[in-house]
Amino acid sequence: MNLSVMNLFNAMPGACAQGLIWGIMAIGVYITYKILDLADLTVDGTMCTGGAVCVVMILNGQPVWLALLAAFFAGVLAGLVTGLLHTAMGIPAILAGILTQLGLYSVNLRIMGGKANQALNVDKYDLLVSLRYIKGVPIQKNTILVAAVLVLVLIAVLYWFFGTELGCAIRATGSNQNMSRAQGINTDRMKILGLMLSNGIVAFASALYAQYQGFSEINAGRGAIVIGLAAVIIGEVIFGKISVNFAFKLLSVALGAIIYYLVLQVVLWLGLNSNDLKLLSAIVVAVFLAVPYMRERYFPKPVKKGGAPRA
Repeated sequence: MNLSVMNLFNAMPGACAQGLIWGIMAIGVYITYKILDLADLTVDGTMCTGGAVCVVMILNGQPVWLALLAAFFAGVLAGLVTGLLHTAMGIPAILAGILTQLGLYSVNLRIMGGKANQALNVDKYDLLVSLRYIKGVPIQKNTILVAAVLVLVLIAVLYWFFGTELGCAIRATGSNQNMSRAQGINTDRMKILGLMLSNGIVAFASALYAQYQGFSEINAGRGAIVIGLAAVIIGEVIFGKISVNFAFKLLSVALGAIIYYLVLQVVLWLGLNSNDLKLLSAIVVAVFLAVPYMRERYFPKPVKKGGAPRA
């Protein structure tokens, strides 16, 4: 096996760990994009906010679990702002997300003390995940295992939550607002709750990612929505026919993120310039979004002779 192929195999565990962390972020995107049927661009801002809050708290001597919790609630607040802009002020969801994202840029700079980035010393702080925790560490500390456990716990919690009355109300709101209102559901409140939950999960993923790479950076969330959508669409296209179970759908999103990062690693190994990664991400999302439509339009299933059977 030549050196080039060895380098590719050595990079795969890191890509897998990164994919798992971004899989958590993609699950947050799934809540707004698929469940609420809203185009929320707030995540490009909260993908930086969570990391900024987490890193600054750790640097100030706070335990990792508290920093992660604070990051989650910072994302919840960002989602609340977007939700209020959309529901209370009548601003379209996509524009409300852009406005919140724009405001978060300044907020994130203030959180990081006016600096564009804040670094963590892995040897000084006891982090939950890190790029250095992939090889040569005890199994219980391995980043891939820790991230995988977090993904499974998140899926279990969300599966339970969306089976409750409140969770079903959020799903009903995304499915049919008019019918939901007719059933007495406050759809504006459900949208706000969905946006808060989504951005909280995204910020939590951001906090993990900041630990993984060892720093938080003001542009960390730029283009995050594209990666999130790529994971959602890849997971749906590849695994969508296997099961309609809600928990499996969430798992397929996480698997989609892993596949996305493994493919990126292979493409980089083949010689793609790293400056073209954003372009590649956009192309991947466009292709996977177009596949179901093109398959239905240009390769329709033949109608059986004689039509549908009589009732």
